[in-house]
Amino acid sequence: MPVRLITAAVSDAGAHRPTNQDAAFAASWGAAVADGVGGGPSGDLASAALLHRLVATRGGGLDADGLLVRIREANWDIRAHVKRDPALEGMATTFTGIFLSTTGELLLAHTGDSRAYLLRDGEFSRETRDDSYVQALVDHGIIPPEAAAAHPRRNIITASLGGAEGDVVSVATRPPRIGDRWVLCSDGLTDYVPEVDVARLIAEAPGPRAAAVSAVALALEAGTRDNVTVVVCDVVDDEDSSTVDPVFFGSAARWFAEDVETA
Repeated sequence: MPVRLITAAVSDAGAHRPTNQDAAFAASWGAAVADGVGGGPSGDLASAALLHRLVATRGGGLDADGLLVRIREANWDIRAHVKRDPALEGMATTFTGIFLSTTGELLLAHTGDSRAYLLRDGEFSRETRDDSYVQALVDHGIIPPEAAAAHPRRNIITASLGGAEGDVVSVATRPPRIGDRWVLCSDGLTDYVPEVDVARLIAEAPGPRAAAVSAVALALEAGTRDNVTVVVCDVVDDEDSSTVDPVFFGSAARWFAEDVETA
């Protein structure tokens, strides 16, 4: 049965960051969140450039191989910015997105420590693995999972997109089911709010917009010291064949006209 997505997103710079380096887009065929890598230059441009190039080259309606090609092309756009302005050397971004494929599957793309969660039949599960130093410690049994959120080096990531040929992103297929609710978020949420609390809010919210608003508000209330972005996507029957232009959030909304559209 054909499906589409009802999507909503909220992005907030937070009280402790002068710039929002998170970017997001939401459409009926896909959605994504990207978080500019901290410590590098112009993470806000990196996250915005990646998403805009991906959307401009029609990231929807692809198979897994096609999506990987489009992500690689979008990653090259980051490199193009650096070549035009060497001061941007080192800028990079995480990336987590879901896309409806030509074969009726849902494609989950991921690199970095932004996350994707799935609420299905009342069960809330994490669908991505953090590419991070702390996750490696957990994987090797050096620290317990419950210690990861408070670890002082939790923001060190081991994979991102910065325009290099060796950058890696994974694409996995998932069978979409009507009634599924997907959540994509930056670590400004998950570093400060326990997953059990996120799961409760997402399950109780009547729709994607309410879920995204509540989750961001909870992160701000918890004192997040990072930008926070939440995208919520409900899988529904594709009864309406009309298309809606993608909507951009965070740095992608700010950079679009003057820096990305003409790149």
